[in-house]
Amino acid sequence: MKRVVGLMLFCFGVGMTVMLLVPETFTTLVFIVACLVVGYNLFCC
Repeated sequence: MKRVVGLMLFCFGVGMTVMLLVPETFTTLVFIVACLVVGYNLFCC
């Protein structure tokens, strides 16, 4: 289950990076990086 949640968060983070093509706020960037890091750690560890 931890791997599924990790993969979901990682894919969500990758999808949010596509949203960066439109200028966004710094908070969105922090949220994207946090999702990518947490998702990667949950999936791989």
